[in-house]
Amino acid sequence: MSVPSARRQDPDRDPGLQPERTRLAWRRTTLSGSVVAVLAVKTVLHGAASAAGVVACALCCVLWLGFLRVAHLRIRTLAATPSPMAFAPRHAAAAVLCTVAMAVCGAALVL
Repeated sequence: MSVPSARRQDPDRDPGLQPERTRLAWRRTTLSGSVVAVLAVKTVLHGAASAAGVVACALCCVLWLGFLRVAHLRIRTLAATPSPMAFAPRHAAAAVLCTVAMAVCGAALVL
C-alpha cells in the first residue's frame, strides 16, 4: 500500500522553518498591534479628548498588553523546542479577541 503524497515526508523539507515563519508572523502582528495602540494614544492626545475617546484608548492599550502577553508566550514556546506543541485554543481565542477588539476600538476612535 502506498502512502498518500500529502503524508510522505519530503527529505528536503526543514521542519525548523515552519516554527521560524510562525514566530516571525507573531512578531509582525505584535508590531501591527503596537502601531494601533500608538495611533490610539496619538488620536486622543491630539484630537478632541472626549470621555468615550479616552475610554476607547485605554481599552485599546489594555487589549494590546493582553495580545503582547499571548504573543510572547507563543513566541517563547516556538523558540524553546524544535517541535512545539499546538497552540492552546484558549490562547488562540484570546489573541483573536484582542485583535478584533483593538480594531473596533481603533475604528471607534477614528469615527
